[in-house]
Amino acid sequence: MDLRQLEIIRAIAETGSFTAAGHKLHVSQSAISRQILLLEDELKTPVFLRIGRRIRITPAGESLLQLSHRVFQDLTDTVATISDSQETLRGTVRILGGMTVCLYVFPTLLSELTRQHPGIDVKIMSDPTDRCIQHLRAGTGDVALLTLPIKDADMVTVPVLQEELLVVTSAKHPLSKKRRVNAQDLATQPFVLFEQGSNTRRVVDEFFASSGIEPRIVMETENVEILKALVRHGLGITIVSYQSVARDVASGHLYCARIDGRPLIRETGWVYPKMSRTPRAVDEVIKAFEKVRPRLRLAP
Repeated sequence: MDLRQLEIIRAIAETGSFTAAGHKLHVSQSAISRQILLLEDELKTPVFLRIGRRIRITPAGESLLQLSHRVFQDLTDTVATISDSQETLRGTVRILGGMTVCLYVFPTLLSELTRQHPGIDVKIMSDPTDRCIQHLRAGTGDVALLTLPIKDADMVTVPVLQEELLVVTSAKHPLSKKRRVNAQDLATQPFVLFEQGSNTRRVVDEFFASSGIEPRIVMETENVEILKALVRHGLGITIVSYQSVARDVASGHLYCARIDGRPLIRETGWVYPKMSRTPRAVDEVIKAFEKVRPRLRLAP
C-alpha cells in the first residue's frame, strides 16, 4: 500500500466512480482500476463493490478511507509547521482577557512578544469571560488568558498560573496590623468585590459560603482600579490577586494579608478554539508568556 493508493480511494469515495476519480487525479480510468485491484490483491479483500454502474465502499475500504484522511491531514499539518517555523511571524494577533490580566500581565507579555517578532501587530481586548469566548468562536479573537475553569467543549484550555487571592485593605484599616486574617475578622466588614458571574468572584463566594459568612457587599464592579480606589478611601475591603495591588502595597497605599488556614486559589489559563492544528500565532503567544512568567509579581 502507498500514498497514491490512499489518494485514489479518497478520490473514488468523493466522486462516486472510477472514471470521475481518474478525471480528478488526471489519470486514466484503467490506471485507477489497476491500483485498486493491486490493493485488493494485497489485502485479500475487496475495497469497493461494483454494482452495475455504481460502486459501494466496503468496511475495509471505509477503514482505508479514514486512514487516508488522517495521513493527508498529518502531511498538511507537518508541511505547514515546517513552513511556519522558517518564516518570521507577521500579521495581527488578537489577545483577550479580563481587566486584571490586561493591566498587569499583558504589558510584560507584549514587550517580549514584539521583541521576538517585530513585524507582528498585537490587538488587546478586555472583556468578561463570556464575551471573550464569543470572540474566540466568532474568529474576532485568537487566544484569551482567562480565569479557569472554562467548560466549553469547543475550547482548549492550558493552565499556566495559580494565584492566591488576598484580603486587601487601606493602609490605615484595623486589619492592616495583622499578617493573617481569619473568617471571623471578615464577618462584619463591608466589601467591594468583582461582579457576580466571574470565576474570581465564584472562588470568593465559595469561601464565604464555606466559612458561614454573609458578606456585606457595598459595591460590585469588573474594574479592579475602581475596587482599589474604593479600598484606598476606606469604603470597604476587597479580595483580589497580589499582582493587581503589588505596587500599591509597596508604596504604602494599600495593605494585603493572607487568609489564615483558608488559602483562596485562582487558576488562570490560555483558552483558544479547538482545531486540527494550533495556529502558530497562538503557540508564539504562549511561548512568550512562559518566558515572562517568572517576572510576574504573583505573591507578596
